[in-house]
Amino acid sequence: MVSTTQKRLTIETVPIAQETMAIRSLDWDRDRFDIEFGLQNGTTYNSFLIRGQQTALVDTSHQKFRQLYFDVLTGLINPTEIDYLIVSHTEPDHSGLVKDLLQMAPEITVVASKVAIQFLENLVHQPFKRQVVKNGDRLDLGNGHELEFVIAPNLHWPDTIFSFDHKTKILYTCDAFGLHYCSDSTFDEDLAAIEADFKYYYECLMGPNARSVLSALKRMAELKTIEMIATGHGPLLSHNVSELIGRYRTWSQNQSKAETTVGIFYVSEYGYGDRLAQAIAKGISKTDVALEIVDLGSGVDSQELRELVGRCAGIVVGTPPAVSNGNIQTALSTILGSAKAKQAIGIFETGGGDDEPIDPLLNKFRNLGLTSVFPAIRIKETPTENTYQLCEEAGTDLGQWVTRDRSIKVMKSLDTDLDKALGRISGGLYIITAKKGDISSAMLASWVAQASFQPLGLSIAVAKDRAIESLMQVGDRFVLNVLEEGNYQKLMRHFLKRFAPGADRFAGVRTQPAQNGAPILTEALAYMECEVVSRMDCGDHWVVYSHTYEGRVSKPEALTAVHHRKVGNHY
Repeated sequence: MVSTTQKRLTIETVPIAQETMAIRSLDWDRDRFDIEFGLQNGTTYNSFLIRGQQTALVDTSHQKFRQLYFDVLTGLINPTEIDYLIVSHTEPDHSGLVKDLLQMAPEITVVASKVAIQFLENLVHQPFKRQVVKNGDRLDLGNGHELEFVIAPNLHWPDTIFSFDHKTKILYTCDAFGLHYCSDSTFDEDLAAIEADFKYYYECLMGPNARSVLSALKRMAELKTIEMIATGHGPLLSHNVSELIGRYRTWSQNQSKAETTVGIFYVSEYGYGDRLAQAIAKGISKTDVALEIVDLGSGVDSQELRELVGRCAGIVVGTPPAVSNGNIQTALSTILGSAKAKQAIGIFETGGGDDEPIDPLLNKFRNLGLTSVFPAIRIKETPTENTYQLCEEAGTDLGQWVTRDRSIKVMKSLDTDLDKALGRISGGLYIITAKKGDISSAMLASWVAQASFQPLGLSIAVAKDRAIESLMQVGDRFVLNVLEEGNYQKLMRHFLKRFAPGADRFAGVRTQPAQNGAPILTEALAYMECEVVSRMDCGDHWVVYSHTYEGRVSKPEALTAVHHRKVGNHY
């Protein structure tokens, strides 16, 4: 059954197992998620109806689907016949209709983690029946549908639980193992079509919590055979379950083996703390640094907090409310008491309207000998795309700072004959410019090559920790500016300098807009407009393959500037 609106919002209902129905809300045209993550293929919000002798609904949907969702749900079942609502976590895109459902059917028992129940009390604003579950707890719906709960905090919300149906062997995981990918395919039969989005989703939302992913995988291993993973976003995993679980394990193990750790501490239910923290985490995760993200509002063990802060090379703190409960203030005091000289510190305002004053807090860390790596991020209005880009760049700066000694050591240790030989591979000098919405960026590039004739295509190697990398996802457009031999030093010096997070890369540079909106450098020898078609993971770089469809040479007789290196282990 499919219901359609003019806003390209549709509902799909599909039987996925015995007495089990998926209700998939398809958001075809959504191009951003939480503002800071660009989407190329829309997304879905998945909900599930399980009918035993009693009936359970697993999650609801985004509030934008209110009318569509309830039209479909009431066509399947009278809401008053639903016995349990299982809330996998309280992020609004999955719990946005909980309040509406409970108003229709106030006798429903909400099943969730203790933290989720606390969050829901502030969301629903009415009494409701509840059942708090812990790891290993079970709920028997009858007819063999016995649900076992797996606690999976920080994936990627502090209150997350998984639910495993022992009859159908389906594991309901909400955000974990999901992807932002909207299509007519209910399942993952075409792995090649979804694996890039699956990896991107992991990197954005799960990678910053790699240790938590490994903890969840360990608990999952105690279940019987998992035949399907019913995710909260994208297609359900049925054809490639073992393969994709294995990828999560490998990626998380690699992430957790990183020699350096950064801790991000914030209050998720205050201001814009969750989104700002995730944007900073995204930037840090580009730099081969292990991440620990801690919600100070979810009740943190003081001893564990002290141990974490003690092993961190860097600390990022989102300002909590100035007047907050004792647990949050105790946690903040624990962080201050455990911090030590030579650690990096970054502070961001949360923007809740009553933040702990940012400057006195930053000074407390500085007085302990910590180094402030990026300017304090101050939130005076609703965050925009530029705000989240600033946060991402600040995170990358911090990650690069805490790994600087290791990077220098690696460069020195690799100064071998092979590195010298590799350095003899020359490259041209180019500047990539990109603009998406209000965000723009640029970088100097030399690893550029034509890659195809039909269609005209080229490849560019982009380091994973470059700010522009976020603007070069599949479907994004950019301009490749070619620098002129003998007339490139000014532009090269400008784009080689280190920019502060959020700084305008084009200040003082003459530009004009290309058809795709990206800046063309007026002083460039030539330019080409490009669109990203695919990306290949090459260790510390992405190789980005793009089609080029428009271009011009300003001086036909001039030559491209060429870059020669002495060694091949750094630029």
